[in-house]
Amino acid sequence: MTKNIEVEQTTITDQQIIEMYWLREERAIQETDIKYGKFLLRMAYNILHDQCDCEECQNDTYLGIWNTIPPTRPAVFPAFITQIMRNIAINRYKEKTSKKRIPSELQISMDDLNYALHSDISVEKEYEANEIGKIISEYIRGLSDRKQYIFVGRFYIADKIENIADELGISISSVYKEIEKIKQGLKIHLERNGVYL
Repeated sequence: MTKNIEVEQTTITDQQIIEMYWLREERAIQETDIKYGKFLLRMAYNILHDQCDCEECQNDTYLGIWNTIPPTRPAVFPAFITQIMRNIAINRYKEKTSKKRIPSELQISMDDLNYALHSDISVEKEYEANEIGKIISEYIRGLSDRKQYIFVGRFYIADKIENIADELGISISSVYKEIEKIKQGLKIHLERNGVYL
């Protein structure tokens, strides 16, 4: 899968950065920022639409990484730091939206996905939610690289349709069509596995 996540060219590897965190070298934070800073800010901006909040989330992410490595030794560093940033940005988003409504690509992308997976029946048990998550993950792993990129970009990173189209070198309407196919396929996959929403 070809992904353009705005990673600056650098000679240091992710494993070297992880080792720096492991050895408690403060340079690890600088190297993380050099290699992934722009990407993390863009992801936070997709959720929050506020540069100041994004910068605070980025700093909190670096602190989160510092506090997590060690004891954790991530297998895939970009996925690891993305998860930390996403959680921090979503928590900040929830905090802000409890006070007022703010526009966000996260809200737009989740509303779009909820339309395809809308359910009047609430899933009350955590076990059932985990099982549905496994079924969705299985579906995503079976998609082509391009469709996986679109799904993750739109519904996980909350990226704008325009950015996804630009990164893949396709039209915006093609991305919309792919999203519709993915949502329909996901609904069919869920129903085949006994999940009716």
